[in-house]
Amino acid sequence: MKNKLAKWSKSELKIYILLLSAKIDQEQSEAEINLIKSKTDPETFDKLYNEFCCDEEDDCFEKIEDAINHHEYTPTELNKLKQEILEVFLSDKNFSPKERYLERVFDNILY
Repeated sequence: MKNKLAKWSKSELKIYILLLSAKIDQEQSEAEINLIKSKTDPETFDKLYNEFCCDEEDDCFEKIEDAINHHEYTPTELNKLKQEILEVFLSDKNFSPKERYLERVFDNILY
């Protein structure tokens, strides 16, 4: 893993998850990135985006799973996160098979 596990806040973890959601189909659209940017401040986005760009996909999943294990989520928080993930998937008007697969992976990791 190029970057060691960071002690992300829940909001930082959410941005990282949304970045993976935007890139999973290999087509990060401007709409997806703008949506993610709207959910955080520019400094936090840049920090996480720079880290995300240096990570391999397997590293992303490992970091996400480790970070999730450091936080306790309520069912309401998990539902809100899932809705935000779906919002990113649908922001480019295309729900690809890879995005459907990632949705199932996140269901397994988050619940």
